[in-house]
Amino acid sequence: MRLSPFRSPRHLVALFLGALCLARFPALAQQEPERPLPEIRAFLDEVRQRLHSDDYLLDQYTFSERRVERRFDAKGHVKGEKHEVYEVYPSARTRLTYRKLVERNGRALSAEKLAEQDREHEKKVDRATRKGDAAEARRRDRMAERERREQEIVDELFRVYDIQIDGRETIEGRSAVLVTFRPRAGVKPSTRPGKILQKFSGRAWVDEEDYQVVRAEAELLDTFSYGLGVIARLYKGAAASFQRRKVNGELWLPSEARFRGRARLLLVKGLRIDSLSEYSDYKKFQVATETAITPDKTAE
Repeated sequence: MRLSPFRSPRHLVALFLGALCLARFPALAQQEPERPLPEIRAFLDEVRQRLHSDDYLLDQYTFSERRVERRFDAKGHVKGEKHEVYEVYPSARTRLTYRKLVERNGRALSAEKLAEQDREHEKKVDRATRKGDAAEARRRDRMAERERREQEIVDELFRVYDIQIDGRETIEGRSAVLVTFRPRAGVKPSTRPGKILQKFSGRAWVDEEDYQVVRAEAELLDTFSYGLGVIARLYKGAAASFQRRKVNGELWLPSEARFRGRARLLLVKGLRIDSLSEYSDYKKFQVATETAITPDKTAE
């Protein structure tokens, strides 16, 4: 997730779930025997200390992203469908992260198209590199600002929501604490992301050993607009879900993110959208230069 303003339903998923990382998969969860639940304040303090947006964590890995987006008309008929597969190579400079499209609608891109993308990315890197020390100083400033904004969103999240422990379940052999969250009455968010978060409620499963959010579900409580309704509008009842898994026994990273709901983009007539992103093939990466990104072959 980039901590930036909402640009589409998929970016809303990134904003909301990147900050909160929440989802529901009750069919796969098993109820654990009764035992005392953790004390809520101490438990949430541990979660808060370990909470990072997924973009922050993904900067340490290369990975594949498979995106499927379906748009439906008012009668529920499929109006458009798009399938894309990307290879993603992070960069210390956010704008230089390389999202290489390798497949579209079930067909691999030609060697010519792949080479064209490589050349365009190399030009972008070269322009950034030639700017020298001034660009590096700006990069450090952007990184500091990014970290500041991330912490601001985490602080806002715990201020905006009333979070309660609701039980314990076993998910894929690991103990997870079930929490519910809903907006606190009378709280006025001080940030744009906080205003978005305040319009959602839902529940999440938090790994009891690692204090990491593993699965979640959130539902939009009220219609809201971005850019005075000109850029986008999301309607009440839209739902976002998310799932994460532990990679290399080290970090919890996204495995699936989904958005379903009715939206209007750029004054286009409202559509019902079902957008799914699946993440796989994580590999630790080494960056010798901005143009040489080498996955660690020993990683997953």
